[in-house]
Amino acid sequence: MRAIPLSYVMRNLWVRRVTTILTAGGMSLVVFVFATVLMMSEGIKETMVATGQPDNVIVLRKGSGSEINSAILRAQATNIEALPGIMTDSQGRRQVARESVVLNNLPKRDSEDTANVTMRGTSEVGINIRPQVTLVQGRMFRPGTTEIVVGQSVAKGFANISLGNTLSMAGREWTIVGIFDAKRSGFDSEIWGDSDQVMQSFRRTVYSAIVFKLTSIEAFAPIAKAIADDPQLQLDVKLEQRFYAEQSEGMTKFITLLGLSLSVIFSIGAIVGAMITMFAAVASRIGEIGTLRALGFRREAVLIAFLGEALGLALVGGLLGLAGASVMQTVNISTLNMATFSELAFRFKLTWVVAVQTMSFALLMGFLGGFVPAWRAGQLSIIECLRQA
Repeated sequence: MRAIPLSYVMRNLWVRRVTTILTAGGMSLVVFVFATVLMMSEGIKETMVATGQPDNVIVLRKGSGSEINSAILRAQATNIEALPGIMTDSQGRRQVARESVVLNNLPKRDSEDTANVTMRGTSEVGINIRPQVTLVQGRMFRPGTTEIVVGQSVAKGFANISLGNTLSMAGREWTIVGIFDAKRSGFDSEIWGDSDQVMQSFRRTVYSAIVFKLTSIEAFAPIAKAIADDPQLQLDVKLEQRFYAEQSEGMTKFITLLGLSLSVIFSIGAIVGAMITMFAAVASRIGEIGTLRALGFRREAVLIAFLGEALGLALVGGLLGLAGASVMQTVNISTLNMATFSELAFRFKLTWVVAVQTMSFALLMGFLGGFVPAWRAGQLSIIECLRQA
């Protein structure tokens, strides 16, 4: 079968450039929504996974699901610290952090709204086992004081957050002495202070979580078994990276489902628009189709040529939409972390997988919108074309 040259297909798109631009523009808007939803999900996953270290372990109360809902007794914490396989520093201190996690409602910077912010009571060890956290302003809080350090996202998104300012929380004044950068992880959306002071102020008698660093990743299995076999502990133990990845699953599924549902609804309009455009192209080129058939091009060649035009429209729309979505990578936004009900800052992330999925979606719209008109063009006979020309 002789194929109609690709140059013919592209020339027809250029000749009808106004219609091409309008139709491709409608498709690009749908593609933009589709791509940004996928980029949002990737951004949340990146933020949450970056929060955990591969050789850190987090221990929570069995079935709690998040640090906010967890409770670990002091006796349980002491038993955990005694387990083999936990790293010690040069001074012989075991790298175990007893942490308390609470929520505080603070005013937003650019609006009258308020939002929950996670406050983490930790220690020097808790800071040391998280190398992604580095100070960019000020200094670290001193143990035994109501000094706090805040993540960059908190400093940018909430009012009265700057060095030297005080925040009133749990009936006490907390002085901001430092701002830290957590490399776009979830810690950027947190406030850190001394664990004992946080527990006293918020009237907590139990820890939220125990976090420790392993001597090696091979030590995890024996530690997990020892905790599971101890009936007095009743605790869940997970690698920190896996724990935070699981925290993002519910949120990303919800955002993806909602966004894809909207994209499918919007895509119906784009498909109908492409179909109308292609039917108009077929109707205006009846004589041209007859000439192609008279020159020896078969029905399949005509169908492929017109389908190629529809896919060309979709390709242009897809590239425009993807280009627009890529600009969103410069935007940092925040949303509600449904696992902790606190604010979580993240960025849109464009990956090759997202790009391929987006262009596949655009071409699918082009195929669905162009197949019926292309099939109609291919079914026209030479005599019918000459009669209607």
